[in-house]
Amino acid sequence: MSIIQQIREKYAAVSIAVIALSLIGFILTDYFAGRGSGAGSQPTSIGSVNGKDIDVNVFSDRLTEMENGYRAQGMDVNDEMRQQLIEMLWSNEVEETILTAEYEKLGLTFSSADMNEALYGNNPPPALAQQFRDQQTGAYDVNAARQFINSLKNKKANDPQRVYVERNIIDYIVQNGLRTKYGALLAGSVFYPKWLSDKDLNDQSSIASISYVAVPYTSISDSAVKVTDEDINAYVRKHKNEFKQEESRAISYVIFDAAPSAADSAYALGEVSKQYSAFAASTDAAQFVIANSSNTAFFDGYILKSALQVPNADSIRNLPVGGLFGPYQDGGNYVIAKMLAKRDLPDSIKCRHILVGVMDQQTGQAIRTDSAAAQLIDSIKNAVSGGANWGDLVKKYNPLSDGSRENNGEMTFASMQIQDPNTFAKEFAQFIMLDGKQGERKVVKTSFGYHLVEILEQKKIEPAYKIAYFSRAVQPSDETISSASTAAAQFAAEARNAKQFEDAITKKKLVPRVAEIRPTDYSIIGLGGARNLVKWVYENKVGNVSEPTTLGDKVVVALIAEEKEEGVPDAKTARIQVESIVRNQKKAAEIISKIGNNRDLNQIATSFKTNVLRADSISFFSPFIPGVGMEPKVTGAAFNPSVKGKSSEPITGNTGVFVIRTENVGLQPAGNAAYNDRRLQMEGGMKQSAANAALQSLRKAAKVKDRRIKFY
Repeated sequence: MSIIQQIREKYAAVSIAVIALSLIGFILTDYFAGRGSGAGSQPTSIGSVNGKDIDVNVFSDRLTEMENGYRAQGMDVNDEMRQQLIEMLWSNEVEETILTAEYEKLGLTFSSADMNEALYGNNPPPALAQQFRDQQTGAYDVNAARQFINSLKNKKANDPQRVYVERNIIDYIVQNGLRTKYGALLAGSVFYPKWLSDKDLNDQSSIASISYVAVPYTSISDSAVKVTDEDINAYVRKHKNEFKQEESRAISYVIFDAAPSAADSAYALGEVSKQYSAFAASTDAAQFVIANSSNTAFFDGYILKSALQVPNADSIRNLPVGGLFGPYQDGGNYVIAKMLAKRDLPDSIKCRHILVGVMDQQTGQAIRTDSAAAQLIDSIKNAVSGGANWGDLVKKYNPLSDGSRENNGEMTFASMQIQDPNTFAKEFAQFIMLDGKQGERKVVKTSFGYHLVEILEQKKIEPAYKIAYFSRAVQPSDETISSASTAAAQFAAEARNAKQFEDAITKKKLVPRVAEIRPTDYSIIGLGGARNLVKWVYENKVGNVSEPTTLGDKVVVALIAEEKEEGVPDAKTARIQVESIVRNQKKAAEIISKIGNNRDLNQIATSFKTNVLRADSISFFSPFIPGVGMEPKVTGAAFNPSVKGKSSEPITGNTGVFVIRTENVGLQPAGNAAYNDRRLQMEGGMKQSAANAALQSLRKAAKVKDRRIKFY
């Protein structure tokens, strides 16, 4: 993390130090010697891939590490995000299990030499590259890194720090290295031969002219053709690879709304209105907002005119200092706005700094006293005033981890970034944003040391406003929640099976909703996050009715209406997708029967009251017929030598039945594309996609058993 980022993230832990602490637990030698055989107990399987179990304990440990990693970055790991992390981790486990089997078949390994190159070569892991830098040159200090790692041989295999580094650094290196080898192996197998190039060129330049008769399916009424369930099932069985169905369950559910009522809204408005006079009279808006538990936090900063995106923004901007506006509604809150101050400010600032630190940013150890740092920064300020090169001083004094070192200490920030006290050192921000002017230079002290700061540019000056907001959220009252819960409980008591569920809906004049749920779903359309309800659905049977379940501001009662097993869908499910296809097949059979053995285009056209048509310049490469549409079977037949000069057999197309006669086949100019150029172009694209295409094929063919629903 750069020093300027540390300034923005005031008092945050230094990431390099954290990495160093993690590295203390890592023993490279033991990693290759074996990393623990387990306690011998039978692990619990969360699923399997091609018969290989995935241990739920290992999976849970990795999930916890991921969650902690996101929390360490200040992110809220809520239920929805947790399910997304579970999905991401599961996908990675499946892929790695599949690929590991392929590596074993191919004899691919990641050796000690490979690991040595990965750790100490030209592209070391960022954690090592940042931790072990030569203080003079900034280059990766291989000897220091190797000496440090070799000194950690006596750490226990189950040491938490060692385990963390193995999973987050070493495992990644191994997996990435094997994937790279696998991808290179597949890419090396790619070849685009000349005969295929010649054929592709010929296909692209081939054109044909045909005469044809088209008998559209619309010539037969849909009502005249009956499509039975057996017809649907027969089609699905014949095309089962196109109709693979995931395991799912359908539910019917009713909602009892516990959202705030009009009375709840009026109550919140009244609570805000009661505080109007006190808010107006307060001399400390921040203290007032905190003391009175405002739903909107106080922001001790200025909002630019262009960034003030709130309801009634114009009225608020026109307030005098000390003036109030409201109450007004903003989303789910009633709000009063108070103007605290106005001034002109830039929307972004470009500045540069030289930092004399008082501690080592990597180790946290003191490197000079405060007084020594103060004297040194004054000397630097005098040197700059005397003409010393700013960039040279940056490279001499700014720590290696400072992200502005490579740009002579320069950086640019937006106004909101600078003003946020949680992300930017207050003293630094005060000078460059509020006190200083473009071209000014000043020594600023922060928790990181002493900075010589120069404001290079303040861009787009515009009006800005400091505003305090006092608000109350419109929330459902106990009465509102109780009313919805009581109604849901009464309904659930009357609806204990499918028939009673339907009868209760009719009796109470409710509107049921339906949803299809899969085991991995964490939300339901219309309900949002509903993982507990999804789990209930898969723990019960068709016909079961749930107890009332509270989801946000809704209380839900659900019926498990249908269960769909993995495989191919039944006629009821597939009908909507297949019925029109099967109907057209039946129409085609009827049309072909009427054509019989007649192959005279004029006679066929007369019998179906249509005309013989002509299509020129049909391309073999693009199955489009002008005036008809996409008809690949017809286009392909046009280039069949057996129909040149004579009529084809009836062709079942997308829009109707066709009988064609090829009048002419020729070639159009194809340009002068050299084979080597085409080969390089084609092979380049295939090499880039080879590994991913292989993985997708392997995943499609794999037998994956997913039992996550039992655990999460």
